[in-house]
Amino acid sequence: MTKLEAMTEGGKRLGWIKGRLAEAVKVGVTPLEIDSLCDRLIMEKGNKASFKMEPGYHYATCINVNEGMVHGIPNSIPFKPGDVVKIDLGLFNHGYHLDTAISVQVPPIDPKITEFLETGRRAEKAAISVAIPGNTIYDIGETMQQVIEGDGFNVVRDLTGHGIGKQMHMDPYIPCFADKHNKKYVLSIDQTIAIETMYMMGDWHLVEDPDGWTLSTQDKSMTGYFEETVYITADGPIILTEIN
Repeated sequence: MTKLEAMTEGGKRLGWIKGRLAEAVKVGVTPLEIDSLCDRLIMEKGNKASFKMEPGYHYATCINVNEGMVHGIPNSIPFKPGDVVKIDLGLFNHGYHLDTAISVQVPPIDPKITEFLETGRRAEKAAISVAIPGNTIYDIGETMQQVIEGDGFNVVRDLTGHGIGKQMHMDPYIPCFADKHNKKYVLSIDQTIAIETMYMMGDWHLVEDPDGWTLSTQDKSMTGYFEETVYITADGPIILTEIN
């Protein structure tokens, strides 16, 4: 099986699982229940959970709520009305990793949160659209930053997207902002990258929780997170992990 075949197949599976997890987020459901569902769905087709292959981590997902940004360990605290739940998940298929994330608003729906999350979706879509051969990592970060900051929010400065393939995290690393040093990293045909839109309503500084994994906003402001694994072709980017 070629790289494209393996990552296309794995991406379709992961996109389907992502959709099922998003549907399962409801008041009273716990992050551990979402993680258990993810683990079961991944194993049903004979795949492995990429995150469980990371040294020292034992879950299929990272789940963050409200001010939680990334790396949240699934716990037994039920989701409450109005929570914003971020689910990050990965899958290993025929030697290749796929990575994706989604943010879900628990009803009742808050129009301000809806607008906040829509900004993230637009930023992710815009960033993916410039992932074409000849463009640079700088172009991705600049595009993402312009959309997020244009709506009055802030992008993460301490975390990045990344190359992906035979390893989960590979070069190049892809910031959510315009870093002039990244103008030298030119995108090429057959490259696979995980583009991550990570942003917040308030200040961008993060703090590590006592669990040694979870990173949250220092000012407790709301965060949003969207991620897709993307395959770069001569005709433009292909999103491998879309919900289906």
